[in-house]
Amino acid sequence: MKLQKTMVALKSATAITLLSATGAMADVSLEFTQWWEPELPENALRSIVDDFQAANPGITVTLNSGPYATTRDQIAIGAATGTLSDIVGLDGAWVNDLSKQNAIADMGPLMDAAEFDRDQVADIIEVDGRSVMFPLASFVYPIFINTDMAAEVGITEMPSTRAEFLEAAQKMTNADENRYGWTLPLSLQSPSGVQNDVLSWVWASGESMMDGGTPNLEGEAVIAALDYIKSMDEAGVIAPGISSKTEQEKVEEFVNGRVGMMVDTLAHVNLIRDRNPDLNFEITAIPVVEGYDGARGLPYASWGIGISESTEHKEEAWKFVEYMMSEEVNARLVSIANAFPGNVNAKPDFVTSDPAFGKAFEIFQEGYLANEFTGLPVAVDLMRQFSVEIQKMLDGQQSPAEAAAAAQASWMQEFEQ
Repeated sequence: MKLQKTMVALKSATAITLLSATGAMADVSLEFTQWWEPELPENALRSIVDDFQAANPGITVTLNSGPYATTRDQIAIGAATGTLSDIVGLDGAWVNDLSKQNAIADMGPLMDAAEFDRDQVADIIEVDGRSVMFPLASFVYPIFINTDMAAEVGITEMPSTRAEFLEAAQKMTNADENRYGWTLPLSLQSPSGVQNDVLSWVWASGESMMDGGTPNLEGEAVIAALDYIKSMDEAGVIAPGISSKTEQEKVEEFVNGRVGMMVDTLAHVNLIRDRNPDLNFEITAIPVVEGYDGARGLPYASWGIGISESTEHKEEAWKFVEYMMSEEVNARLVSIANAFPGNVNAKPDFVTSDPAFGKAFEIFQEGYLANEFTGLPVAVDLMRQFSVEIQKMLDGQQSPAEAAAAAQASWMQEFEQ
């Protein structure tokens, strides 16, 4: 009798184990690492996640949130150690490296199994034929201008050319009062300033840093942009601390009225308004070289989403990704975040409800999205290498042409591997 009871108990335990392994009965807990929650209104992302959980009983999603730079470092460590969260927020500059490490999953088979309509998404980022990221929300990087500072010094029109921008920056600068026209973050810890604040000047005028898939940093367009930035530094219009400044610190300078203009993402509009409700600002396209009248390249970055290769719950993680990419939910998220949608059918409401974003949408319609770092190998390292050379240039150790040549040489080592 005891043996029979033991066998029954073992069978029951085995059944429970099998049910748990297939997810039929066991609750599944997913971790979602991203930098989005701090940039959204309080509880906005949590509310969307709560609605997902209500629609999917048995799946719990924990948000692991932090600033962009902290999240990037955390994801890099997780990829190297095999401890990446189940779902990850991704920047297009990271995906090549993460895919090469086999840290993020190919979502192609998951899409096929779910009969997911690929035509409904604006883009699917692929590396070596593997679908590793959906751009969930895309944010353009225009110029933010403190209109109160501008009015104080007699600036009545937004600068449209590089010469006009330099003139406006000079008028806004008063070093004795610790006020400057522009801010430039070139921290090696967080080198995205090379993408957002330096090479964006190249793309704005319809130019490229590449030539047929190969770096072309010694081209006239890149050298001219470096020369322009050097001239702004020599004019004393850039806030001090360039070499150690991060994007977060750049935004803080603008929020606190210490700089009049910055290149920044629309994702920070809510943050800026929350931090300083009295700050008046407008948005305009990044100025172009004199005489250029073509479509302007508009720098952008995306809140990408992907799935960890190491997660034991890919099907449940895919349910969450599919939910976030759905028309209704995507429209809800981008309307809150003031971003352009990842689902082509989603219609954000901010275009008509907020003048600042209405202006950004006009800029978007008149230009084109430009970010040549998306999908490049070791993209963050490329930015860091270029940042080192730009810092040397601003320190007087080399000319813009020499900085471009040095960066070109270091980049080619990465591309030739």
